Amino acid sequence: MAVINPENNNKNIDFNKITQQQEPLLKDLINRLYNNSPYYRDKLKKAGIKPGDIRTIADLAHVPFTTKDELRNSYPLGMMAVPEEEVIRIHSSSGTTGKPIIIPYTKRDVKVWADMMSRCLEFVGVSKKDRVQVTPGYGLWTAGIGFQAGVEKLGAMTVPTGPGNTEKQLEMMIDLQTTVIIGTSSYGLLLSEEIINRGIKDKLALRLGIFGSERWGDKMRARIEKNLGIETYDIYGLTEIYGPGIAIDCPEHNGLHYWSDHLIFEIIDPETGKQLPPGEQGELVITTLTKEGMPLLRYRTRDITRLKYSCCSCGSSYPMIDRIVGRSDDMIKIKGVNIYPGQIDHVLKITEGAGSEYQVVLTREQGKDKITVRIEVENGYESTKVAAICQQKIKSRIGVKAEVEPVAYGTLPRSEKKSKRIFDRREENF
Repeated sequence: MAVINPENNNKNIDFNKITQQQEPLLKDLINRLYNNSPYYRDKLKKAGIKPGDIRTIADLAHVPFTTKDELRNSYPLGMMAVPEEEVIRIHSSSGTTGKPIIIPYTKRDVKVWADMMSRCLEFVGVSKKDRVQVTPGYGLWTAGIGFQAGVEKLGAMTVPTGPGNTEKQLEMMIDLQTTVIIGTSSYGLLLSEEIINRGIKDKLALRLGIFGSERWGDKMRARIEKNLGIETYDIYGLTEIYGPGIAIDCPEHNGLHYWSDHLIFEIIDPETGKQLPPGEQGELVITTLTKEGMPLLRYRTRDITRLKYSCCSCGSSYPMIDRIVGRSDDMIKIKGVNIYPGQIDHVLKITEGAGSEYQVVLTREQGKDKITVRIEVENGYESTKVAAICQQKIKSRIGVKAEVEPVAYGTLPRSEKKSKRIFDRREENF
């Protein structure tokens, strides 16, 4: 249940109070890892850390980070922290960028995850009266089953269509009068455009959408909402940390509330690893306070955001992060300028006539880097004019001169999963 307190409005988050609530759980976590996880016990010993040394959030600064490479190298279950007979399920990352990561879950882990997901759904107004169509993938991936568990715990009706098969998705949406759609933002856009093209919007009962699994911008959000006549919410999570459902947008759309009773969120400088105070942008690092099967200490997500100072006007006492602007490992560096995909999204948002979809192509010509941004132009706008305005805004807002290539609306590919937007071809030019 969301904690709502109208007195929170226009106040700053009391991070001292939050950390005081988290610190007993942190001390318990360190003890559990030291006693039950050979991997972390060895890691802490090598760092000269004993359980009693970590008592506060500030003490975490002395704890080494956990990285994705460590999780890959411990494949399949080298970081498990409970006896195998306590593990009731495993999930896995896709492994598209290397060895897959396998995450073991205890019975309590599954319950906590369902609780957090149910909390997310309730937070945005889903109720027992809703019919919720779950389009993310099932199987080893966390999304489909995670959303389904939350919907069922809340008591709403689940329509577990899974990914793809747009024809069947639309049939279920119409015949079952789906009220809530869940999926990737890319698939949400694809479905919304298909609904408009077929002229079936008036046959639907949709009222809200929950989208995650990829970073998406305000322009895409506005397009989906306009096409479907719904309100949309951004949900956050990653396979290594339960899955989706660890943070969510609220009706005020001021950021993503995260569940500080289960997770510690830190922001660090991605270059130096130094802890940053609330309000400063950096890389999100997560510690799982209550997870049993494979708890993680200071896991580097590579996602770029910031802790927000102010309480949300929705009245919730849960703290917030900004929406993710990109990843430290998908940052583009060109002509001495660091660029995150979220910056391109912002430019599109403030460029009248530009669509939400784009591609960034990096090439090298005669020893010099070149950046080309392909953008869609909405119907009724002059392509060359929109491109020129977009180019000027990229220069003024981001600080780099880019070639802007306008294409007709609907030209760039849509995806049932995640859309690929960055194409770095600089090495191909050698």
